[in-house]
Amino acid sequence: MDSEKSISREYLEALLIAIIFATFARTYVVQAFKIPSGSMEKNLLIGDHILVNKFIYGPTALGIERALLPVRDVRRGDIVVFKWPTDPTRDFIKRCMALPGDSIRSADKVIFINGKQVHDDGFTYHSDPEIVGRRDFYRQDRDRDTFGPQVVPAGKYFCMGDNRDNSNDSRFWGPVPQANLKGRAFMIYWSFDNEEAEPLEWPGARGKLRELSHVALNFFTRTRWERTFHVVR
Repeated sequence: MDSEKSISREYLEALLIAIIFATFARTYVVQAFKIPSGSMEKNLLIGDHILVNKFIYGPTALGIERALLPVRDVRRGDIVVFKWPTDPTRDFIKRCMALPGDSIRSADKVIFINGKQVHDDGFTYHSDPEIVGRRDFYRQDRDRDTFGPQVVPAGKYFCMGDNRDNSNDSRFWGPVPQANLKGRAFMIYWSFDNEEAEPLEWPGARGKLRELSHVALNFFTRTRWERTFHVVR
């Protein structure tokens, strides 16, 4: 009897340790994130499941910590996951284009940072050939193609979607505070061809069950196997 209790206790302790480790890892080290919309196409697609490094932007008290630990400041070009400043309950993913103190502007879809043109053809996608003008006051997205110049405030980052013509980003609601950053996207671990963007609201238990059934029935045929373990850049 004592032996059975001892074995049961060992299993319970192992389970508790695993739960604690998983919780710690998800909170401070790595987190899974699913791409819900097409704002990062063609780099990240709807249905891409990615891993987010939550440790990389962690604070360090001493210079030796920064030298020894795999942490660093945000860089231009980093794809970051953050709490949307307008609604912190929602997570967004965008590319950091400008750092604190940078001057950024756009002229007819061409980005300039500190007066120099940004050659972003390697990751930028334009789905709409139309140029939206600043004088198009009737359009809510009149800052889409031409804006600024504006200086990014201290402690904030100007983030934009790679799909420049279809992205809700810093052009419309301002820079992202450093406190809202959750981490840097670094790898796609699974990609499922969903075709359509996810609804913003919770679909309900039945809707979620239909979604899970759809994934289970089409797992092998609609998984984008070529994107598995693809490094995000």
